[in-house]
Amino acid sequence: MTASIVVEAVHSDLNEPRQRFVQCASPAGLHRIAYTEWGDPGNPRVLLCVHGLTRSGRDFDTLARAFAHEYRVVCPDVVGRGLSDWLADPRYYGVPQYVADMVTLIARLNVETVDWFGTSMGGLIGMALGGLPNTPIRKMLLNDVGPHIEPIALQRIGEYLGKPARFASLDEGVRHAAALASSFGPLTDEEWASINTPLLQERDGAWGFRYDPGIATPFTSATDEQNAAGEAFLWRSLASIRTPVLVVRGESSDLLSRETVAQMVEKGHAVTRAEIPGAGHAPAFLVEDQIAIARGFFLGDGGSGA
Repeated sequence: MTASIVVEAVHSDLNEPRQRFVQCASPAGLHRIAYTEWGDPGNPRVLLCVHGLTRSGRDFDTLARAFAHEYRVVCPDVVGRGLSDWLADPRYYGVPQYVADMVTLIARLNVETVDWFGTSMGGLIGMALGGLPNTPIRKMLLNDVGPHIEPIALQRIGEYLGKPARFASLDEGVRHAAALASSFGPLTDEEWASINTPLLQERDGAWGFRYDPGIATPFTSATDEQNAAGEAFLWRSLASIRTPVLVVRGESSDLLSRETVAQMVEKGHAVTRAEIPGAGHAPAFLVEDQIAIARGFFLGDGGSGA
């Protein structure tokens, strides 16, 4: 095999996902977290990409390929989603458990620091972890999320979260998931299929979502006081973060307001912002101009916004 063929083979391998699992713990017992890994497994530079509430780590396939030559890109399925286990007690579905699981995952990766790309819920987890003393997070991109979530978005999420859904075919399920996520932006049919197919599985002759309906338990049972306390905690966490943070907002987002973004810039220590036209909650980062924003922030070749 010639040297050029060897190089091509190595580059091809970097662009192929590797499926991995790590065992984590909750107060109710043990569970496995699934994660997809891209790039050189020996690369100490890690980009951790964490998805939204009902999504999966496969949302980041396109982004991961774009960064696989600079980073070891790791995209977990948060517990209760994708290929990860469901928790024995759904009351533990929440940011504290998710942070604990991410700490275990980072320990498995055997690195001292990570860069963090967090979409929606993934950004909440990142803010909580990033505000802790001795946090491993070096840089963090928050994709359309902040400490304050607009009530209209909470109402929208509550209308579908954990509700039974059965589809006659995979295609029907993909189209239903696309309708729920239509504010991601103007995606093609192929793009919707690529990010939504991993969310679905066939059971008893019908298709349904993989995620545990129990993830809705803490969401629907939270009191106004608990929500207010959670928001206050996230504002304190953001204020504690000393490393660079980029807040990306979809232009028509119903979850993250421009006012909240302005407060994040004011209260944070190294917070910058960018806004993506033609997208709501949350930009999908499947197209080059959006990926360029992330590349500029993480790799420093422009595009981070101001």
